[in-house]
Amino acid sequence: MHRTSPPQAYGSSTTSSGYTVGGSTYGILQRWALPLLLLAFGLFYLLPLTAHGLWIPDETRYAQISQEMLLRGDWVSPHFMGIRYFEKPIAGYWMIAIGQAVFGDNLFGVRVASAVSTGLSVILAFLITRRMWNDPRKSFAAALLYMSFGLIAGQAGYSNLDPQFTLWVNLSLVALWFALDARSTRPRLLAWALLGAACAMGFMTKGFLAWLLPVLIALPYMLWQRRLGELLRYGLVAVAVAILISLPWVLSIHAHEPDFWRFFFWHEHIRRFAAENAQHTRPWWFYLPLLAASSLPWAALLPGTMIQAWKDKRQAASGFLLLWMLLPLVFFSLSRGKLPTYIMPCLLPLAILMAHALIERIGAGKTREIRLNSLLNLLIGVGALVTLVVLQITRPIYGHDEMLSLSLVFIMLMGWIIANLLPASKPLHYWAAPALGIWLLVALLPAGMPAMIVHREMPDQFIKEHVEELKQAKTLLSNDLGAASALAWRLQRPEVALYNTESELKYGLTYPDSIQRKVSMENVGQWMSEARKQGSVGVVMRVKDVVENQELALLPLGGKRYVQGNIVILILPQLQP
Repeated sequence: MHRTSPPQAYGSSTTSSGYTVGGSTYGILQRWALPLLLLAFGLFYLLPLTAHGLWIPDETRYAQISQEMLLRGDWVSPHFMGIRYFEKPIAGYWMIAIGQAVFGDNLFGVRVASAVSTGLSVILAFLITRRMWNDPRKSFAAALLYMSFGLIAGQAGYSNLDPQFTLWVNLSLVALWFALDARSTRPRLLAWALLGAACAMGFMTKGFLAWLLPVLIALPYMLWQRRLGELLRYGLVAVAVAILISLPWVLSIHAHEPDFWRFFFWHEHIRRFAAENAQHTRPWWFYLPLLAASSLPWAALLPGTMIQAWKDKRQAASGFLLLWMLLPLVFFSLSRGKLPTYIMPCLLPLAILMAHALIERIGAGKTREIRLNSLLNLLIGVGALVTLVVLQITRPIYGHDEMLSLSLVFIMLMGWIIANLLPASKPLHYWAAPALGIWLLVALLPAGMPAMIVHREMPDQFIKEHVEELKQAKTLLSNDLGAASALAWRLQRPEVALYNTESELKYGLTYPDSIQRKVSMENVGQWMSEARKQGSVGVVMRVKDVVENQELALLPLGGKRYVQGNIVILILPQLQP
């Protein structure tokens, strides 16, 4: 296997359209590509991490579980508000906990693990593209495209486990390519060992899928390349490293919680993949339109990319990337349970294939696809702007006191439109400009959300306003896991009683040491009387339907009441003897 150098790699020539192919372009990109991308990453991904509250249910859940890990000193068994929570392994919580340990129990500390994971995946895109084609333009383009894919950019500022898991899958397959491309034994062994380490971390982040995906790509690729013997020999190194890294925790969790592996394997793998009642059931074609939406603002480049990749499928690099993108996509499509973020591991090879096709077309002075892509983005931007104006005039979604938020969204949409006008007019010079549009979107849109969404989806901000009063409460109660975990995280108190709700904690609440945390509508009056004898009670309720209004009506009158959107905070004083 040999890497291919592009034509005129270090010469100096110009196309008929004036696009510089060699010389100075290569020198500039070799020197400044990664620093420029890292600067953009800091400005548009890291700085805005504290600009908006925690979204429920995911961000409050992962913030609280990881904080509780620090409070309890238990780095083996995951607990959610003090209740066993076996839906995921441990390593993802480790990373979020480390973020909070280093930066504090704040929004930045909660989200930085996702941002750093995304940044490292961007670097992996740069490195593997350079290894495959030894072309600075393609390396830069691959990193830029990946970093500006809508799904990737959106998840970079969102605290959950998908960016971390995607990093480990990306690292395992980048390491596989480096192992296969190595010219001597030492770097080959190191690459296989790195693959094993990535599989171990991916396994401890989300489970057995981290082992399956590399095999899913490596086996057919090695059969095609007639290198199966090499896979069997060196694959043992990866397996040994993966076992060595993951085995201590595997044995520890079994010793602490003997039922963990039964629940995790059957509930989170077999049931989610094949059961009739699997969570998030979607049709088999769910990921096909989602792939295009996830690749915005580059979606119009997708057809040409796939056509070019199919033409080049017999080339080792293109064949490897096609397998990497398509086989996991097929696997996830076969699963009954589907979430949009599941296909994130498919997007790095797509970015590389897209960068390869894009730079080849730019080098040949072909601009049709770039212009079409810009026009598609312009339609989206103008359509969104017109919709916003019409809604604001006819059915206002921003109040008179929300002009700053409205201004941020307006700036974001105008930035999107301008960023796509540039390549529409001069595609060879400004082909990368759409990235600026998506970066402005991820930086400004969450902070520009209308109050109606903030109040409904980010209760931790309302809780923060009343945190001192809630801290004085002896007992805490909530009827919603998102609000409860936001309350527990803000107060650093996991022991929130759960009022007529259990949801994903249904399994953990069956344990004898947790069952008392459940409060039903039938016994809430008695429970409240007993709790108020011990001290004041802080209550955070989500009230958005008939049942939840009934739940609220069963609570005692009096005390202090604060309402924002569908969140109600009650401070009920201690009963005097």
